[in-house]
Amino acid sequence: MREKIPVIRLRTDTGRLVARDGVILCFFMRRSHHEVAPAVWRALQAYLRAIPPQSLNWYGSDDGDTLPLDDKGWEHIRWQILERSWGAEWLVDLEEDDSAVGGYHFEYDGRKLDDPGFSLDKNSTSGVTFSFPTEYLLEHGPAHLRSLVLELARELPFSFGYASLAFVAPHGLWYAARRDLIDPLSRYLGMDLYHLNDTSRVIGTRARGAYWLTFLGQPLLGQLGGIESMRHKLSFPEVSFHSLGGERLLLTLGEWPDAIDTAQKIYLPQYRALAHLLEPFLYEERTGWISLDKDNMRRWLRRLCQ
Repeated sequence: MREKIPVIRLRTDTGRLVARDGVILCFFMRRSHHEVAPAVWRALQAYLRAIPPQSLNWYGSDDGDTLPLDDKGWEHIRWQILERSWGAEWLVDLEEDDSAVGGYHFEYDGRKLDDPGFSLDKNSTSGVTFSFPTEYLLEHGPAHLRSLVLELARELPFSFGYASLAFVAPHGLWYAARRDLIDPLSRYLGMDLYHLNDTSRVIGTRARGAYWLTFLGQPLLGQLGGIESMRHKLSFPEVSFHSLGGERLLLTLGEWPDAIDTAQKIYLPQYRALAHLLEPFLYEERTGWISLDKDNMRRWLRRLCQ
């Protein structure tokens, strides 16, 4: 429900905003960059049509600078995604604000997976994220956002994907305020904490967890028994099933995304049921993120399996 979505602003000691509440869309594709680049570009165009004009104003250049996303910048982004043929990794980072975290953000990490000499990890993927401020969800409603997410998903040959309430923090900026994350992370089990580069490097064709919108591609959907098996195992009135082409499935776990506030003793059995089904197929993080203890991250990824 809309009234259950928390307002979150995390800042560093100097006052810089590094994380805020919002909605994150993540897709992981076990395909090389050259196979997915046109689809990623089309999905980016759909995202741009859906968000307010000039919501993305800055981009990360190849040398690490943040530059204005003007006509010249867009020429560079198009070249980076569609035309650059050399290299092992294609990174695109489009931001709303160059000095603090905004609600709108696009990030793409494409990798060369079909050449063992370039692949960074046997479980690497090409990954992409799109973010929205919570205000976008509240203004347009969950049905509109779900429809948009479906439009983006149809373009992408994902193996796993999701949309969720989240601590929106591009490329792990939340790390600067990680001590302040401990309380909201333990309270709001439905809020996602993400780092595209780290996850896309190791997730392979496995799952990341149970989310408001959970996209299952192959081979994961087949390993779970297929669409009919999922219908039988998740026979909750709140859950809907939407079959996509190529033996892919969208699971919707409720009308609205839910932060799952433990202080309110909210229990959403459909989330926990899906989490238990996915648990044997969850990937393992290589870093601790919040601390050097990788077990902390392992427990957090399995928080809904308890």
